Amino acid sequence: MSGSPPGGGSDALARLVGGAMGGRLGQQIVVDNKAGANTIVATEHVRSQPADGYTLLFVSASFAINPSLYKLSYDIEKDFAPVGLVAIVPLLMVTHPGSGIASVSELLAMAKKQPGKLTYASFGLGSAAHLAGEMLNSMTGSDMLHVPFKGSAPALADVMGGRITMMMPGIGSAIALAREGKLRALAVSTAKRASGAPDIPTIAESGVPGFDVGTWESIQAPAGTPPEAVSRLNAALREVTANAELRAKMVGLGFEPEGARSPAETAAFIRNERNKFARLVKERNIKAE
Repeated sequence: MSGSPPGGGSDALARLVGGAMGGRLGQQIVVDNKAGANTIVATEHVRSQPADGYTLLFVSASFAINPSLYKLSYDIEKDFAPVGLVAIVPLLMVTHPGSGIASVSELLAMAKKQPGKLTYASFGLGSAAHLAGEMLNSMTGSDMLHVPFKGSAPALADVMGGRITMMMPGIGSAIALAREGKLRALAVSTAKRASGAPDIPTIAESGVPGFDVGTWESIQAPAGTPPEAVSRLNAALREVTANAELRAKMVGLGFEPEGARSPAETAAFIRNERNKFARLVKERNIKAE
């Protein structure tokens, strides 16, 4: 079960990895998209399914963000058993080529000269792109205004049209537009440069030391799934994500392949992400509207 709509990058990754894992496990894995409410709809559905290892949740960083924004009917740690972390997704800071902004430092200088005037778009309230923008405001003392959209496509259209100053979409949805000259790529949001665009610096390298925000994709099982089933699924994920051909396809889609973490290491990663986002939501007084 995927919490993302069909046709997007997350859906493509779920089908790519799911297909490979199905071959490794000797059975077909069917991706069922159940988008809605920032992945909450799919998460609630999977939690209600039998804990037999046959119904899994393929979900993004919203899994760790939602507990700080919404009153949920589930607990991400008590009600789910992590199978593994599939990929990290760097966000790409982009602006309009005619904006006069050619670097992160120029963006921040302009933001400080015009507090409350510059805007940044996101693909939804509470999304990784939203929280990345708020983290930038927090770490630099800037005051850029958030403009949420329903998806990356309409948000990017307004950036390309010069109506929005900046956005940090997933790199896969924006890098081609940047290479075509429709957007200007300033930096990537993760601690490491993106494998598919090693020439683009990180935000941390560009004057904001310690900046490290991105989204990611993980596989979760309902709590109570037999440990041997979780281990078998994790082993399949490890094996397929170690394949050079599949890894190259993942990088081509804008993902940084993971897959080598154990279920316990995945749980620790998600707990750290949950705590990081919770601190930011509280500090910036972010509300679900």
